[in-house]
Parts: sequence; structure tokens; C-alpha cells
Amino acid sequence: MGKKILVIYYSQSGQLQEITDQLTKPLIEAGHVVEKVRVDVAAPYPFPWTGKEFFAVMPGCVREVPTELKPFVLKESRYDLIILGYQAWFLSPSIPVNSILLHPAMRAVLKDTPVVAITGARNMWIGAMERIKLILRSAGARLAGHIALIDKHHNFVSFVTIFYWMFKGKKGRWLNLFPMPGVAEEDIQGTATYGTTICRHLESGNWDGMQDELIRQKAVDIRYNHMFIETKAKRIFGIWAGIISKKKKKTAWLVAFKYYLLIALFIAAPIILTVDAIFFKPFLSDRIRKQKLKYSGIT
Repeated sequence: MGKKILVIYYSQSGQLQEITDQLTKPLIEAGHVVEKVRVDVAAPYPFPWTGKEFFAVMPGCVREVPTELKPFVLKESRYDLIILGYQAWFLSPSIPVNSILLHPAMRAVLKDTPVVAITGARNMWIGAMERIKLILRSAGARLAGHIALIDKHHNFVSFVTIFYWMFKGKKGRWLNLFPMPGVAEEDIQGTATYGTTICRHLESGNWDGMQDELIRQKAVDIRYNHMFIETKAKRIFGIWAGIISKKKKKTAWLVAFKYYLLIALFIAAPIILTVDAIFFKPFLSDRIRKQKLKYSGIT
């Protein structure tokens, strides 16, 4: 008898839907029942975004304030596996994903259920995934695996292309000079390989060792520079969010945060990474290895 699988995801551009479709292909071909539910919020976020609308969600996102969701129906009361498609917004779980994970109906089916989380990110997803680990644990779910697909272009290049996509709503090559934004098509198509691995463990009922296997298949690839920047920026984002959320007039503060972000990315980060590479990184190899193991793992 086929296993019952719930795929729950949120996607504005359609990229994460493509990713979950590829991931579940082997499961469907093996005869398992895959139920897909797209998260919809009561007040939809725009796509393409405007700069003002995009930065306005930062305080609530970082402070994990849920939003109202449109009604949704789950066909089953129990599932053999839940696949969670999530995004990182401002180094935190996106507001729709955070909201669905805190919804009573979702928490009911999460309890005692294996979960595989998957994201399609620009390049920073660690903070969001670490928070999702805690939310799943509080719901009594078992995180069986997680997969992180990223845009593999240089940090500056992917910054430009993702903002072109977000603010223009066009997945194309800006000026015919920059590469396509987002996760590469070959990486999206290759997600089916991870689906085959998940299918095998689902059918055996044994999830032990699956994340190690996914890591060997490059389902998670942690780059030191991204990890270093994100773990530092996560705390700073929390400070900004705390300050802005207390202000009655937030516009000027959000503009200040926007310019802080640009300065931090294009000026401060290269300097800090250079200093770290010369004076610290060569002497912290064991610590870095442990950090990578932590963030690529499921505990």
C-alpha cells in the first residue's frame, strides 16, 4: 500500500513549487500518495515586490510574528511523511512558513511524523533552518532530513539578479549580461535524485543515516563565507527588528536598514572576510568543521 505524503509549501515566484515537484517525482512514480498544499495568506504579499513593501516585512519576519492564513484543508489526519518547502526572508523563516508551522491544524499532523525540509535560497538559509528545527521539535515532529538548493553564483552577482527578479517579476538575464537568477535549472531537475533517496528510506521505515546520504549527494553544501556572514548578521538583524518594531513611524528606520544592508554587503563584509581569512580562519579549522556539521545535520 502506498504511503501518505503531505507536501506543504509557500511560493511566490514558482521556483519552490518546481523544486518540490521534482523532489516528489520518484515518490509518485513509486505509487505513493502525494498531497500538495500551497500556503496562502489572507493578505497576499506582492510579486513583484516594491522596495518599500519588501523591507516593511522585515521586523515582523525577524521577530516571527505570524500572519492570518486563508482556510486550508488537509485530507488526512496522519501522514507517513511531511515535506516542508520553505524560504528564508531576512535570515528567518518567511512569514507564511512560520505562520503555517504555528497553525494548530499543522502542528497536529506534525506530531510524531518524519519531516524533510527543502529550500531554494539565494545563498543564506542557515538561520531559517535552525529556527525551523526548533519549531518542529516543539511540535513533536521528527526532522528526518533537510535539503538546501542555492544560487551558486558569486554573492554580489546573485544579489543583483535576485533583486531584479523580485522587483521586476521577470526571471531573465538582466541587461543580457548577468546570469539567470535563482537556483540553476539543472540543480532543480537534479532534486529528483534526493527524492529517490527519500523514497527508499520511507519504504523501509528507517530514517537513520538518510541525512548523511543526502549530504554525500550534495543536497546541502555549506560555504564558509556565507556561513560566517550569516551567523554574524542574524544577531544584528534581530537588533534592527527590535528597534523598528517599537517605532510608530517606521519608514525612515526601514530606509536606514536598507542602506545598512547595502553597506554591510558591499563594503563591510569583504573587509571583515579578508581580516578573518588572514588572522582567524587558519587557526579555527576544527571549529569551522563542527559548525558545518551542525548546520548540515538534523539535530
